Amino acid sequence: MQNAPLPAGDAVVQDLPWRWGVQGKIFLIGGLGFMFDAWDVTLNGFLIPLLSADWQLSPGQAAWVGTANLIGMAVGAFAWGGIADAVGRKRAFTLTLLIFSVFTLLGALSPDLLWFCVFRFIAGFGLGGCIPVDYALVGEFTPRKHRGRVLTAMDGWWPVGATLCGVVSAALVAAFADWRPLMLVMIVPALLVFWVRTGVPESPLFLVSKGRREEARTVIDGLIARTGATVGPWRLPDPEEAPKLAIGSLTKQVGLLWRFDWKVTLTAWSLFVTILLVYYGALTWMPSILVKAGYPESSAFLRTAGMTAIGLVGALVAAALVERLGRKWLLGIAGPLSALSLVVFALFLDAEAPLAANAMLLFFGFIVQVAIPVLYTYVSELYPTQLRGSGFGWASTASRVGAGLVPLIFGSLLWPVLGLPLTFAVTGALVVVAVVVMAVWAPETRGRELTTLEH
Repeated sequence: MQNAPLPAGDAVVQDLPWRWGVQGKIFLIGGLGFMFDAWDVTLNGFLIPLLSADWQLSPGQAAWVGTANLIGMAVGAFAWGGIADAVGRKRAFTLTLLIFSVFTLLGALSPDLLWFCVFRFIAGFGLGGCIPVDYALVGEFTPRKHRGRVLTAMDGWWPVGATLCGVVSAALVAAFADWRPLMLVMIVPALLVFWVRTGVPESPLFLVSKGRREEARTVIDGLIARTGATVGPWRLPDPEEAPKLAIGSLTKQVGLLWRFDWKVTLTAWSLFVTILLVYYGALTWMPSILVKAGYPESSAFLRTAGMTAIGLVGALVAAALVERLGRKWLLGIAGPLSALSLVVFALFLDAEAPLAANAMLLFFGFIVQVAIPVLYTYVSELYPTQLRGSGFGWASTASRVGAGLVPLIFGSLLWPVLGLPLTFAVTGALVVVAVVVMAVWAPETRGRELTTLEH
């Protein structure tokens, strides 16, 4: 009788028990990096009025305060995914935080709008890599049976970062009456995570894919020992071909993704663009919508903050349900429901039913944060190890580009022409189309090994 082959080391890592001192540490560090992404995106809304008053900016000039940063994040989202696939998750994550920290500091020292936008673009480039690199790193260290729950819980850091940004920014403005401390305060936590990050080993799946066998064996043996698992003999698989970092390779990543499986890539991009278009559209325009409806500015800002803060509950619910219901079912329900809740919100607003409108606004903040973390988890699992960072990064880039077009599409083309309820209905219809594409063409990834996904 032929002996069964030894289990591969990457499969061993995915079957280890969960320990907060091992995988949990990586989850916390990666989550803090994700929190800073949320903080920085939210910070743009506070910087625009403060810089407008300080530098006497016109509305068109002030728009570049947010646009420069968002464009930098879009470029970074796809560039760092490819870099992470080539040089490693650990090194890429370290570099993203270092670039963000240095250029955020320089941005706080900017003498005028031009230099501010340059520094914010580069800082956004660094921070834009945090999400794809974070999810690739955390996902490859997390045991398979916990992976969906852990990756989904990662998105709970977003409402934490957005809420902290509002509280800290309000306190600093009251204390200093200046916009520069709002940026300087972000240096300390970013550098703290950068320092802690040096104690995390490189992803063994990445090391195996690059043929660095002895390093991979050392990392896997260390993980086994630190988790206290009892593991029999295991083997290192042969290194798989991985994308190389060379001139022009970053732009070729998109071709590799579509050749790998065009149905999977179409699903990932369509889900990212449509669901996050709904979210960023609401996040960007909700204060203006509420002010136009007659709410005082302070009340409109507080209601928008409440919409963001309740997202933490949504992320926790998503983490609890993602392994029970599966990725596709949860996305198929929460995605369209988030868009529908905005349509109902707009109808109540037009009908001057403030209590019902406020309730639907809170429900939207909750349900959209059920959808988004499941989306991140799902897309990060659709690709093999060699393309995971770039696959997630390109999907994130598509959504960032869409978010950059939100002010023009939503505020100039849709809302003034169609009215608010129909505008939200149009964006919701796009979500439904993306969900149908997912249902027909993409696999369920719950409980499947990352390196052996079938499409």
